[in-house]
Amino acid sequence: MTILILGLVVFLGVHSVRIVAAPLRDGQIAANEKRWKGLYALIAGLGFVLIILGWIAARPTAPQVYDPPTWGRHAAMGLVWIAFVLLAGSNGPVGRIKATVRHPMLLGTIAWAGGHLLANGDQASVILFGAFLAWAILDLISALNRKEPAPVVTKPIADLIALVAGTVLYAVFVLGLHRLLFGVSPTG
Repeated sequence: MTILILGLVVFLGVHSVRIVAAPLRDGQIAANEKRWKGLYALIAGLGFVLIILGWIAARPTAPQVYDPPTWGRHAAMGLVWIAFVLLAGSNGPVGRIKATVRHPMLLGTIAWAGGHLLANGDQASVILFGAFLAWAILDLISALNRKEPAPVVTKPIADLIALVAGTVLYAVFVLGLHRLLFGVSPTG
């Protein structure tokens, strides 16, 4: 469990710099944007690897914290699909999804983490998905408090691309990649 928690601290910590130390972040970007992005990517990548390794190691022996509802797995499948569509809609040109939702990656993370908490009640999953859920909510509040102007739709086709790309990625994960990467099949 230690590796999982360390990975979460590293990964979510670097992703929280804008929340807790925006002037530091802005100063680093102004001084040398490439160095900042490189260091950021290196730290985030290390945290991500530790999260995956820690979760895989901790899950088989993690005690059950709660029994997920019987409908939780079905709800998770829908929420994770929405998360993939939102993730796909967060990159690229601005469509209605990005213009309306404003922070599709954060809302996608909330849907992904919430769905997984509905389907999994073991301690490793609660720590992993609970941490991501809490972080995404805090980051969303921080982003909304910045009062940035809403993006303007530039390419209506972006929504169709997000829907198709998100659905394809979702299918790839459900039909095999999730099991390959994490040792668990979402379909049972």
